[in-house]
Amino acid sequence: MAIDRIHDLQQVYRKIVHSMSRPGTISTIKQQTKNVDVDFGCTDALILSAMALLDAEVTFHVIAKNRTDLIGKISEYTSARFASVQAADFIIVLKEDKEIDILEAMIQCKIGNLIDPHQSATWIIESANLVNEGPLQLTGPGIRTEAHLQTDQSNQFWQTRDSRIKEYPMGIDLIFADKAAQIACIPRSVSAIPMEVK
Repeated sequence: MAIDRIHDLQQVYRKIVHSMSRPGTISTIKQQTKNVDVDFGCTDALILSAMALLDAEVTFHVIAKNRTDLIGKISEYTSARFASVQAADFIIVLKEDKEIDILEAMIQCKIGNLIDPHQSATWIIESANLVNEGPLQLTGPGIRTEAHLQTDQSNQFWQTRDSRIKEYPMGIDLIFADKAAQIACIPRSVSAIPMEVK
C-alpha cells in the first residue's frame, strides 16, 4: 500500500508537532511506516518525517556522500530542492555519516538571525533506538522538571549543538527518527546536557 499523502503525512506532522512541544517525548509512527512501499535507503521514520515537512518552498541537504539516489527521491516526493549545507532549511543525517562531517555541517548550517530566527536549519537525524533513559538530560520549555533521552550522538555532538543555540531565539531544531518507527524532538529552546554515567 502506498503512502496516503494527506492522511498519513498529516498524522506524521502532528506527531512531530506533539514531540516538538513536549521535548524528549517519544512518538510512534509505526502505522504510517507500514505504507512506505519504496526503499529510500534510510529508516522509514526519517523519510516520512522529511515528507511531512519538506515542500517546494524549502531546501534540504543530505550530509552522506554519494547519496544522489536519496537526494533524487526526496526531491521527487517532496518537490524540495537540494542546497548546500550553509543554505539548506533541512539537514538530513544518516547513520552512515561520519561524526566529523556531522560536526562540520552543524558549525556551517544556518541558525537564523535576531530579526528572522525561523530562517534556520531543522535537522532530521537517523538514530539508534530512542528510549527515555540514559545520560542525556533535557530541561526547558515543555518539560515539567527534566527528561532523559537516549540517542547515539556523542558528547561532542551535544557540545557543538550547544554552541549553536547560545543566542536564543537563534539556533537549530532536532528531530530524531529510529528503525522502530519512533520520533523525538529537541527544539532550540531546550538544554541537552550529557550527564556523567556513575
